[in-house]
Amino acid sequence: MAKGLFRSSAIVSVATMASRVLGLVRDVILANLIGAGLNADVYYFAQKIPNFLRRLFAEGAFAQAFVPVLSEYYTQQDIGNTQRLIASVAGTLGLITFGISLFAVLFSPLVVVLFGAGFIDEPPKAELAGWLLKITFPYLFFISLTALSGSVLNTLGQFSVPALSPVFLNICIITSALFVAPQLDEPTFALAWAIFVGGLLQLLFQLPFLLAKGMLGRPRWGWSDPGVQRILKLMLPALFGVSVSQINLLLDTQIASFLETGSISWLYYADRLLEFPLGVFGIAIATVILPALSKQISTENTEHYQRTLDWGLRMVCLIGIPSAIGLMILAEPLLITLFQYGQFSGDDTLKSSYSLMAYGAGLIFFMYIKVLAPGFFSRQDTKTPVKIGVYAMIANMVFNLILVFPFKHVGLAMATTLSAALNAWLLYHGLRKAGFYSPQSGWLLFAGRIIVACVVLVWIVHYFSPQRDVWLAYAVYERVVKLFMLVGAGVVSYGAVLLLLGLRSRHFRSAH
Repeated sequence: MAKGLFRSSAIVSVATMASRVLGLVRDVILANLIGAGLNADVYYFAQKIPNFLRRLFAEGAFAQAFVPVLSEYYTQQDIGNTQRLIASVAGTLGLITFGISLFAVLFSPLVVVLFGAGFIDEPPKAELAGWLLKITFPYLFFISLTALSGSVLNTLGQFSVPALSPVFLNICIITSALFVAPQLDEPTFALAWAIFVGGLLQLLFQLPFLLAKGMLGRPRWGWSDPGVQRILKLMLPALFGVSVSQINLLLDTQIASFLETGSISWLYYADRLLEFPLGVFGIAIATVILPALSKQISTENTEHYQRTLDWGLRMVCLIGIPSAIGLMILAEPLLITLFQYGQFSGDDTLKSSYSLMAYGAGLIFFMYIKVLAPGFFSRQDTKTPVKIGVYAMIANMVFNLILVFPFKHVGLAMATTLSAALNAWLLYHGLRKAGFYSPQSGWLLFAGRIIVACVVLVWIVHYFSPQRDVWLAYAVYERVVKLFMLVGAGVVSYGAVLLLLGLRSRHFRSAH
């Protein structure tokens, strides 16, 4: 069982890696093109709002509610009922997200006020944000249906296609940034249209695979369909559950709109680097865990259910802890190497690095949430994560108010990390208290090995890392080579110490 999960998560990780590498290239190009000034703040704001809703309607609450019900239909009912469920969900989700997108396009100034009130005092920012939102918001419609298609394919064991889909968005933005944006007086318009086209292409890419699986039917309005009603009942409270970290990031954006120009961009670039390991490893593990847990619950296989959760937590520790340490100790070198060109200044690098260190401290907790939340949603229990999500969101606002005044934009990142830690702990405690999860044997030895390996990693990377002025003096290729050498040294030293301490692949494949 765990070996199959390992193979599936590896497939998703490789496919996601391709998308994230392109995403990193995209962000490097954008940093060079628009930097971290007014236009950058507005562009990242305009793409963050539909992306926030995407996390709710797509990978977040929708997927967590839809996959368990779909798995139940697929394993316990005939193919006709499964196809009707998919058609009803597609029609209902499509019409709802189309309506939301249309409202946002028609009333984009209102959306700006709702999510970026700090722009009101700066008319150029508010006006540009309104125009960009008109272009980017239909992305929500396309990507929600893409998420539906991806959830179906994941349930059927086709993990690589959904994981590769974001490649098309990144290709569109990169192409636009290189060839179209420089020809315009306002380059952010070209970038906004790239988001629109990229969303459409992602959906079109997945449809043939759905057709090949016999799951592409004509969408229909299905609000009263029993399956749709069950999904809605699970989804509505789940909006505050698995997506709490996204709500926190959105609240950060709202507060950051009142801070000095550049704050939204500094948080954005730090968040993008955080998303790289989170997307490649954390989301990959969560993607394969939810269908597996849902099937195990539907077949009442509680032993495998607990082992699957345990495997997920161990994989997060194995990968997430060294990744978090690497982000924190290499924050400034990463940003210098990747972004400090063109319009992206040394001051932007310094302020973004502080954000990245604060976010990096929370990487392990963001990953834990990705694994622990499906432990509830696979059981169609949304009430518990909702309560936990509300507590974490309130805590985030309190932390924001406490930390934003002394630490500005960095305080917002620190607040997000602290609230994620609280969220992860409460999810873990809830699973233990309900008897849904009990740690398997061997955790103490497993954790000890990781701690020792991480100590060696920190020493190696810190010892061989040049000072800031040396990084700045390097040519581009020298920065890239030195960064790869440092990361490689950290990875090799970490893996070597684990091997010397007796950790083998069978230990994290079998969850024992």
